[in-house]
Amino acid sequence: MGLTSKTVLLLAAIAALVLFALTVWLWPRLGKRTAGSVLGRIGMLLVTQLTLFAAIGLYANYSFGFYASWADLFGQEQEQGVVVDHSAGAKQVQVKGIQLVNVPRASVARVAGRIEQVNIQGTESKIASPAYVYLPPEYFQPEYAHRSFPASVVLTGYPGTAEALIKGLHYPQVAHKLAKEKKMQPTILVMMRPTVAPPRDTECVDIPNGPQSETFFVKDLRKALSQQYRIGLKPANWGMIGDSTGGYCALKFALRHPDSYGAAAALSGYYKALQDPTTGDLFGGSKKLEQENDLMWRLQNKPLPPVSLLVTSSKQGEHNYKDTLKFIDLAKQHPTRVSSMILESGGHNFNTWRREIPGTLQWMGSRLSA
Repeated sequence: MGLTSKTVLLLAAIAALVLFALTVWLWPRLGKRTAGSVLGRIGMLLVTQLTLFAAIGLYANYSFGFYASWADLFGQEQEQGVVVDHSAGAKQVQVKGIQLVNVPRASVARVAGRIEQVNIQGTESKIASPAYVYLPPEYFQPEYAHRSFPASVVLTGYPGTAEALIKGLHYPQVAHKLAKEKKMQPTILVMMRPTVAPPRDTECVDIPNGPQSETFFVKDLRKALSQQYRIGLKPANWGMIGDSTGGYCALKFALRHPDSYGAAAALSGYYKALQDPTTGDLFGGSKKLEQENDLMWRLQNKPLPPVSLLVTSSKQGEHNYKDTLKFIDLAKQHPTRVSSMILESGGHNFNTWRREIPGTLQWMGSRLSA
């Protein structure tokens, strides 16, 4: 049973409840001052607390998608997302499976849309990464057969799991509902995590002598998906949404590569690449490259591109609130268009982002063109 399995979570919760009740029941019998009774009480307390913490941890992981598997949790995931396929005519997008969207009449694609699980191979970055592609119902309807669609890449934070964008944040369901209510245009969603070279957190940077994550997202991803699906290659056809690390990546790509992404939305994003043991040396000692990836520095020292940006934060509960206000102030210059969504309160978590996603999808839908 996997780490994100509901069965594992349920078993852990039941075990915690049973052991708690057993501790209460046996406590009077272990009330003696003998060595055996003392050890028994210590053992009962330890086991009960361990199962309780395990249940809470599993619930938090199930809700927020921190780790995808047991190997990921224990740091045993060593698979590098780098693939070089030298065979002629190798497909850049391989469809691995199909999922139904959790809406009425889910089995009918022209009514509910469809989610395709794909593997995307980058020819320039030499990176391969999995993703989930949500195709709206209109994609399968005859009247739209010759129409291209706008696309928005949706990124998790780090470490994050792409499945959490579907099961935890419900992006396909929200997009389906909004399009049905005519509040946003039908849009293809490409859901994935920014960790395309696991387990390393690349902060979406082309690392000197390391993974070329930026090249993957800016060039390979767009080219491959436009060949597989009816998506244009103009920047007006492409947007990016991300939370936390994914939000930083989204803003950075729009500011650094306005010829690739015309709009970007950052939910609880930050504005400068983090550097810690999970990232390693991102810039190879280059101060110039570090500045280029500092969004505040870019706004103050580089010409602003004609892109649309959305940033979100909360007055209480978010650490990025002051930085977000500063970012808005610096970005309020033509030709960049900046919008914001500031909540009165809300932490750095799924519950906050679920409140922001409907407005974000509507905003993105109004900024992209088919």
